[in-house]
Amino acid sequence: MEQPGTAASPVSGSMFSWVSKDARRKKEPELFQTVAEGLRQLYAQKLLPLEEHYRFHEFHSPALEDADFDNKPMVLLVGQYSTGKTTFIRHLIEQDFPGMRIGPEPTTDSFIAVMHGPTEGVVPGNALVVDPRRPFRKLNAFGNAFLNRYPPITPGGILKTISGQVGDESHQNSRSLGYDFAAILEWFAERVDRIILLFDAHKLDISDEFSEVIKALKNHEDKIRVVLNKADQIETQQLMRVYGALMWSLGKIINTPEVVRVYIGSFWSHPLLIPDNRKLFEAEEQDLFKDIQSLPRNAALRKLNDLIKRARLAKVHAYIISSLKKEMPNVFGKESKKKELVNNLGEIYQKIEREHQISPGDFPSLRKMQELLQTQDFSKFQALKPKLLDTVDDMLANDIARLMVMVRQEESLMPSQVVKGGAFDGTMNGPFGHGYGEGAGEGIDDVEWVVGKDKPTYDEIFYTLSPVNGKITGANAKKEMVKSKLPNTVLGKIWKLADVDKDGLLDDEEFALANHLIKVKLEGHELPADLPPHLVPPSKRRHE
Repeated sequence: MEQPGTAASPVSGSMFSWVSKDARRKKEPELFQTVAEGLRQLYAQKLLPLEEHYRFHEFHSPALEDADFDNKPMVLLVGQYSTGKTTFIRHLIEQDFPGMRIGPEPTTDSFIAVMHGPTEGVVPGNALVVDPRRPFRKLNAFGNAFLNRYPPITPGGILKTISGQVGDESHQNSRSLGYDFAAILEWFAERVDRIILLFDAHKLDISDEFSEVIKALKNHEDKIRVVLNKADQIETQQLMRVYGALMWSLGKIINTPEVVRVYIGSFWSHPLLIPDNRKLFEAEEQDLFKDIQSLPRNAALRKLNDLIKRARLAKVHAYIISSLKKEMPNVFGKESKKKELVNNLGEIYQKIEREHQISPGDFPSLRKMQELLQTQDFSKFQALKPKLLDTVDDMLANDIARLMVMVRQEESLMPSQVVKGGAFDGTMNGPFGHGYGEGAGEGIDDVEWVVGKDKPTYDEIFYTLSPVNGKITGANAKKEMVKSKLPNTVLGKIWKLADVDKDGLLDDEEFALANHLIKVKLEGHELPADLPPHLVPPSKRRHE
């Protein structure tokens, strides 16, 4: 799904620049107009040499290309079959797209890229991976078995703002598929801005295969969001049980102290089967929309964060490879020593962790690393080269900090960027906007002042508070307002909103308004930052 100008786009009318250390040595300052340009050059000059020297790309991830730094924000949608993945995308973009299949059949063997293009159509996967403008060229390494199942779709609308992938969790293992499903998911996870795991509330079941898929997303937990779909098909009590079961299961799979954010709802355009939780579903959908809409604005920061994670992994990988090289004999017993080192890799991890004060979370999967090392020739590994590591350390300590400042500057000078089109425009304005006519918005379309219907009741209280010249003091108002048991911080905000003429006193209309806002808060709604025009007392409207 593509975007009209990310935080990595050139900023008109201004130029950000900073001078790299290498450039200072040459006395030729190097100017970076965007964060994307800075990241691209830092990677090529400082991190890529370390990766190539220790064969990082054979073990973890292919080298990054220009398109990886310039690409639009992407969303990876993953789920078991029949959880509503295609319908979810159809709901967001509000249009059919070529090649879409909706049905209960287990169509679990393909990836689909949905993105903007000049015309609608299907581009074969083999053609996609040779396009230098797209960040998919390195997918070529996964072979024809994968590429033949990877048709990208190119309609328009919302997709000008963001691009997305659909990954189907497969019941089959990688051998029967002909490609490494988990490895492809890892590849995407490194490059996308958001990962959405889709579950079916009506038949919640996390298979062993899907558990492995989620585990393949390790180290990218900050990108993960969960959608509990089809929630209108079950009663409230059962929904609570399903939600609890999902959180318990995810807690065992995603082993992090932070609780992953779960959005509950039914993401399609059909009438709700059980409408009891309509307000909950509306609020959850709006929260999810806001999360997706924030992706273009945060794109540069995400790329910066991913480069930092990659650099930390590359450093650890260099220590592992150089340690293995150091332990190898020069002439005899190489094979037996190799087997010994692979079997004792956990101890090598611990030694590196102690010597270099590295967090255990920065190390690659022990089991996966042991599998990869089985086919490697250790005699071709490189010894430790401190200069390469020092260059990466300098990048992390100094260059990244300067780019972080640039990110904030770009964000502040660029117009607010949000995803537009499709379902995102459906509830932006008008009476079907989220919360319209509720809470502080109650009475927004009424001719009469909405507070007026309860004013006689509030007036009775008002005249017991010793008004002088038609107004009561703050001290007298406080005696009544604290009876609500709301905290002083909330009552203080209500006071500021109700004291429309800012004279430090409340007349009968302002007192009625204060009580109305107390009621709004007690009913569980949020207070407005500023008093909406329809809540301004009639006698004060001439001053507005």
